Amino acid sequence: MLLEFARSAPRRCLLTLLCLVLAAAAEGIGISALLPFLGLATHSGVGPGARPAPPGGFERSVLDAVSGLGLDPTLGVLLGLVVAAVVVKSALALLARREVGYAVAQVTTDLRLRLIRALLATRWAYFTRQPVGAFANAFATEAQRASQAFLNGTTMVSEGIALVVYAAVALATSWQMTLIALASGALGVAALARLIHLTRRTGARQTQLLREVIDRLTDVFQGVRPIKAMGLEGRVAPLLEQSTHGLDRALRGQVLAREAATTVQELLLMCSVAAGVYVAVTLFAMELSGVFLLTLLFIRALSSLQRAQRRYQDLVSDESAYWSIRALIERAEAQREPSGQRAPHLETAIELRNVELDYADRRVLAGVSLAIPAGEITALFGPSGSGKTTVVDLVCGLVRPSVGEVLIDGVPLEEIDLAAWRASVGYVPQELFLLHESVKLNVSLGAPGIGDREVARALREAGAWGFVSELPAGMDSPVGERGLELSGGQRQRIAIARALVRRPKLLVLDEATASLDPDSEASLWATVEELRGRTTIVAISHQPALLQRADRIYRVEDGTALELPTAARRATRSAASSKARTSSGT
Repeated sequence: MLLEFARSAPRRCLLTLLCLVLAAAAEGIGISALLPFLGLATHSGVGPGARPAPPGGFERSVLDAVSGLGLDPTLGVLLGLVVAAVVVKSALALLARREVGYAVAQVTTDLRLRLIRALLATRWAYFTRQPVGAFANAFATEAQRASQAFLNGTTMVSEGIALVVYAAVALATSWQMTLIALASGALGVAALARLIHLTRRTGARQTQLLREVIDRLTDVFQGVRPIKAMGLEGRVAPLLEQSTHGLDRALRGQVLAREAATTVQELLLMCSVAAGVYVAVTLFAMELSGVFLLTLLFIRALSSLQRAQRRYQDLVSDESAYWSIRALIERAEAQREPSGQRAPHLETAIELRNVELDYADRRVLAGVSLAIPAGEITALFGPSGSGKTTVVDLVCGLVRPSVGEVLIDGVPLEEIDLAAWRASVGYVPQELFLLHESVKLNVSLGAPGIGDREVARALREAGAWGFVSELPAGMDSPVGERGLELSGGQRQRIAIARALVRRPKLLVLDEATASLDPDSEASLWATVEELRGRTTIVAISHQPALLQRADRIYRVEDGTALELPTAARRATRSAASSKARTSSGT
């Protein structure tokens, strides 16, 4: 996992590693200078110009190195070296921590951007099989936990580098005591292996349960209105509480493992230091200065080992989040939507030729052939579930036919650049969505080149300007969560304005007038008629007003599409008008 992260931020990781090595080296120099300093203090006093007693091998090497720098190895000089080493080490450590922080932010951002790009580039069918909560959980929770795992891993590496330096200085001071300390540390690590395994297991369980909780939470709050209206909160709550209690148990297990490891590590630290001092004095008869230095080294080394192991526990706890989000990204990337390269043009017609489409084991369309002439209004009507919206999905390239082909001006849709084609489509779906943002942002969606003038024009064309201009902040007024500050009809008109704002070549209206009152509906269809000749329009509706205005009418039923001939079309319009008059009289 750390190697994966290092590839995503190689420069920062390399600079961090270099700073950590140099900081550890500086600390090693400072600790090494302590040995002759302690020897001088314990054997010769602290008077001016005092010199240390005859030194040992490592101590002699340190003094020679100081003299090689042109410095007189007095007490003050040695103490100055110790302080200078601490300052340099602190500065390098600060630089390393800064780079680590930047790298963590970059890792988090890279994971989230890669997830967004992978999801937006997938086939439409992939989204229909995935819970939305899984995407939200990966973006918000798993990416953050993965970056925290990287931080813990980097800190663990830094502690490991410090351990190497401590061991090197201790080895030069007394190889016998160093071997004893290394054996003690290895036993401590082995003693905590069970707790590490428990932490890894509870971390993986936490990742799974977080996904379940957020999946269910997202689903519940998407349908919270009918749930509250029918008083079903008490029945829905157990679904959320069950996963939440499981998450609580996983967190408790993680806390228990971490705190138990900390307690055991502190006990081992104190016992190891006490035993080490006893062995150094009684068994090896070491000088007091050497004992002081080794005690300092062992305390720092074992403390560093304790911190490294704690960081390792945290790493294995959060590691599962990284593999989870990575798996989600890879699955999404494997479902990348294919696209052609040819620029789209809509000058003659859109055609479906002998199209068949199957969903799972169910046939949705069976041998459908139809034409949507450019600049005309084509109406699709028929019973619910007959395949009308599927025809629109085929035209937009959201789904591909099992048999047959979709053509734009005679060019198969597979050869056309889908992103460019969809950029020329204005789509008003049956299931509206609005962002918890201003009216203006909901219409423009932040697209460059769309300013207040274009938004106002689209709102007027959609018949929405009247109520928008009366809002407290006009176009800058927020619409609330999923647009709940507005009525159903107002939300629908905002969605229509969004479709019209880019002056699309193809305008798709999927039951776009379902929530409009008769006056607003008439205004919308009048706007649609004004677009005839400039925009190709495909409308799905059961409203008589559409059938009276459409240039072509297809009845979609039982997976087939039948175009009404001229006489039948006139009869349909006449029947629709008669029905409208009857409804009006009633």
